[in-house]
Amino acid sequence: MNKETILVTGGAGFIGSHLVERLLRDGFPIICLDNFNDYYDPKLKEQNISESLKDENFELIRGDILDIELLNGIFSGKRLKTLDSGPTTIFHLAAMAGVRASIVSPGKYVDVDIKGTLNLLEMAKEYSIKQFIFASSSSVYGINKKTPFSPDDPLALQISPYATAKRAAELFCKTYHYLYDIPITILRLFTVYGPRQRPDMAIRKFTKFIFEDKPIFRFGDGTSVRDYTYVSDCIEGFISALKTKMDFEIFNIGGGKTIELKELIDLLGKVIGRKVKIESFENQAGDVPVTCADITKIRKSLGYNPEVSIEEGIKRFVTWYRREYNL
Repeated sequence: MNKETILVTGGAGFIGSHLVERLLRDGFPIICLDNFNDYYDPKLKEQNISESLKDENFELIRGDILDIELLNGIFSGKRLKTLDSGPTTIFHLAAMAGVRASIVSPGKYVDVDIKGTLNLLEMAKEYSIKQFIFASSSSVYGINKKTPFSPDDPLALQISPYATAKRAAELFCKTYHYLYDIPITILRLFTVYGPRQRPDMAIRKFTKFIFEDKPIFRFGDGTSVRDYTYVSDCIEGFISALKTKMDFEIFNIGGGKTIELKELIDLLGKVIGRKVKIESFENQAGDVPVTCADITKIRKSLGYNPEVSIEEGIKRFVTWYRREYNL
């Protein structure tokens, strides 16, 4: 691979910061664009990129994908201080996070997840970007009776504004590929977890409550099923997409195995070594009962092969959490 400059939007976030570190290790000059919004404590994002800031091939731009003037400055190279030229490849991870938050404030998701993606597609068109890799979500499958979920499945209904915005962004990607022949790869991520995971996500939140001897709020009867993906496996999926330029393709990035919520909670308690307290509530709006990734296509096309089981991944996460909080 030629070491051309790569833009990572949302590069200070959980997944983005891991991707940035991997790309820097591989020798790529990286532009990280992040607005450090307050969906969760921005200090956590600062910590995420603290090591990357020491790398001379890393340039941080604090800004928003809705700022067209800023985007033009980045792609033209005029707003860069450290690197010599604008990006030729885009990893687009920036988005408004949170299924439940999207039900409360759907307009934010239209602005960021749809309009922001459209802005980046415009940049890809105007600056002849060689590769556009978009981080979508398993939520686009919605209530899908067929399992496992395949990238070729018809997507009839998304059940949260977050999912709908992601699906709309996918459709804009397809349209821009058709109109302007932009090489685009869409990666649908299935519940990524691991060190630096957002504090509002289940595994990190449950871990915090167990260590604090507080009850976990469990929504539903515990039989909901998720396909969890350890962050290192997710990053390998991104790298495999970078190595294999596609015209237009959609792939699932999943762990290859599902687990019920009640089993996940039991596993966390076992690994942490503490009794788990649970308070049960009704299912929440926007939550799907099942996610399950068919990863046949990405195995065959990109050589993707998840290596970290949920049991090993939880052990690694808890080890990181103990070290992070001196427990």
